[in-house]
Amino acid sequence: MSAANPVPRHRAYRILVGAAFRGQLQYRGNLLLTLAGGVAYQGIGLVFLWTLTTRFGDLGGWSMAEIAFLYGMRVTAHGLLMVPTSQLHYLDQSIRTGEFDRYLVRPAGPLMQLLCRQIHVPTLGDLFTGVVVLAVAAHQVGFRPTPAALLYLCLALVGGAMVEGACQLAFASFSFRMMSNLALRGLLDDIMNTFGGYPLKVFPDTARLGLTYLVPVAFVAYLPAGVLLDRTDGLHVTAWLAYGAPLVGPLLYAAAYLLWRTQLRHYSSSGT
Repeated sequence: MSAANPVPRHRAYRILVGAAFRGQLQYRGNLLLTLAGGVAYQGIGLVFLWTLTTRFGDLGGWSMAEIAFLYGMRVTAHGLLMVPTSQLHYLDQSIRTGEFDRYLVRPAGPLMQLLCRQIHVPTLGDLFTGVVVLAVAAHQVGFRPTPAALLYLCLALVGGAMVEGACQLAFASFSFRMMSNLALRGLLDDIMNTFGGYPLKVFPDTARLGLTYLVPVAFVAYLPAGVLLDRTDGLHVTAWLAYGAPLVGPLLYAAAYLLWRTQLRHYSSSGT
């Protein structure tokens, strides 16, 4: 394509992702091992929750099947995010090594180029684990797959992925000023992974508010799961906010992308 007729962004994204994935397929033994590692990592979290409910009966009035449904939603949303965006974690490295300079002189957007630089295979294991756990748990809790429920579930999973993605993108954008804030994004990851699979009812009021309005963990899976499991009466927010949880993701991601564009102006090459 000529400069006057550039490749459309959606096509450029497919081309770059396809090339990155084909690169990973060159090492199939490593591919299988890393996939197994992703499944094992998320499976350990579920086993820990099962141990807690076996010992204490339930958590905040949620049965093990309901918690597994919540956990499946959380891990599926996380997988939907990480499969296409895991390379955001390499932003600091690309700035320090000067790799990011190349993104600025190519016709494709710098964020797209960063996200397509490679495929992090274990994230496929996250997505696979989440889908399997969610499907099994949905059967156990008697989830009725009506068109409305399935539509809300799909919107909630995508919206939950965008909530977590918005937080990561917003934090990452400050790397253009700080050169490195990977520790801060690691802390965000820890918060999401540690608290995202639990019914927030088990935490004190202050923690619930923080995990809803400061770090919006509740909007990733807890509030949508409450709607799908008909538990809106036991949530710490109004029912309309729980039903509208899938809309929070796109709104936060739009704001995070605007912040990214603003902070990108402050990028200064490392000179390497």
